[in-house]
Amino acid sequence: MAITAAQVKELREATGAGMMDCKKALVETNGDMDAAVEVLRKKGQAKAEKKASRIAAEGICLIANDGDQKAAVVEVNSETDFVAQNEKFRDYVAKVAEQALKTEAKDIDAFMAEPWIEDSAKTVNEALVDMIAVISEKLSIRRFEQVAAQDGCVVSYLHGKGRIAVIIDAKTNVVNDAVKEALTNVAMQVAAMSPKYVTVDEVPESYKEHEKEILLAQAIEENEKLPENKRKPQNIIEKMLTGRLNKELKQICLYDQVYVRAEDGKQTVAQYLQQVGKANGADLSVRRFVRFETGEGIEKRVENFAEEVMSQIKH
Repeated sequence: MAITAAQVKELREATGAGMMDCKKALVETNGDMDAAVEVLRKKGQAKAEKKASRIAAEGICLIANDGDQKAAVVEVNSETDFVAQNEKFRDYVAKVAEQALKTEAKDIDAFMAEPWIEDSAKTVNEALVDMIAVISEKLSIRRFEQVAAQDGCVVSYLHGKGRIAVIIDAKTNVVNDAVKEALTNVAMQVAAMSPKYVTVDEVPESYKEHEKEILLAQAIEENEKLPENKRKPQNIIEKMLTGRLNKELKQICLYDQVYVRAEDGKQTVAQYLQQVGKANGADLSVRRFVRFETGEGIEKRVENFAEEVMSQIKH
């Protein structure tokens, strides 16, 4: 039977698949729309398998909130930034975030195996495969994390349309607009300055010892380059080492960082929270934070499109 442009348009709008793929599926199924959708889904499964070796280092992080008492953040990766800005993809990631907000899964494998929030007949993984058929790129749900308030509230901040996502879990006996605004400012600090810990007390001794070894090696090398009559004794090197370590710890611990919006350029985040707490009669502190940055730790492939085109021509 003849396949009309209207049928192709309808199938394309329903699935997001390419125009020629839609036409082929309709021809294959003699115009049966439901059967054509299934054909595209199955081809999407095949495409997903073929794309398994590709690198998905782009994408977005999104947050779902349940008031100020609970939040969840997810990172879903794509191959290109172009897809990451696609509205259909962003809508899908928002649903994954809602799934993460409600899940009881403790790891990504359990998360992928549970019923999909939009259709309990599918698993999260099966819904992902369907989305791969629509987007026609390798996609990956990389990670998720839930944060629930304990004696306080949670606030969230999204930077760069999802390039960085931050959730702050705060302990406070007062939850008002001023406190939430201050915590949002701290979330922006976390996004910008990427601390690893809230306070120095949280830094593992193993981390400190490792950094001491590196700093000591640097100090010894610097000392040996000096003229012999200007070289520092061991006890001075050790004092320098302590100072350098403390300086580094201030950079990676949220409370010791200089608050980026401080008017005097000296106020620390801890002092800022103390100031806001005092002004609002609140015992205010950060219990923990979660910071996701899209693609962090993933090695990105460097594309050479000229070579790729020439390779295709040769074959």
